[in-house]
Amino acid sequence: MYEHLHWANQRILEVLKTMDPIDSHKARRLFSHILCSEQVWLTRIHGKESSQLPLWIDHGIGDCEELVKRNDQCFSELLSSLSDASLDQQIKYKNSKGYEFKTSLIDILTHVALHGQYHRGS
Repeated sequence: MYEHLHWANQRILEVLKTMDPIDSHKARRLFSHILCSEQVWLTRIHGKESSQLPLWIDHGIGDCEELVKRNDQCFSELLSSLSDASLDQQIKYKNSKGYEFKTSLIDILTHVALHGQYHRGS
């Protein structure tokens, strides 16, 4: 799923690079949201505070390119270090409104992969 996620992010990035920034505003904003969401979940997985990280921001292409690379590297490192048992680990975090939640790592990883697919289909 994460190989597909990175492949899809790369394809979107390539297309956005060829588009006029004004014409691609809506698509770039949605792509930025996907990348920011990935970053928020990575932050939560590592036990850090994420409630102040932006979820809806219009990054420029350069920033998107950097986030694609960074998120892919971070997810690759995370996934390569996991055991089957660690997938059941409960991750505690606060959402952007400050409400506390506890979710299994496997559910978070599934959500992140499918969240991007959902928005790419919009």
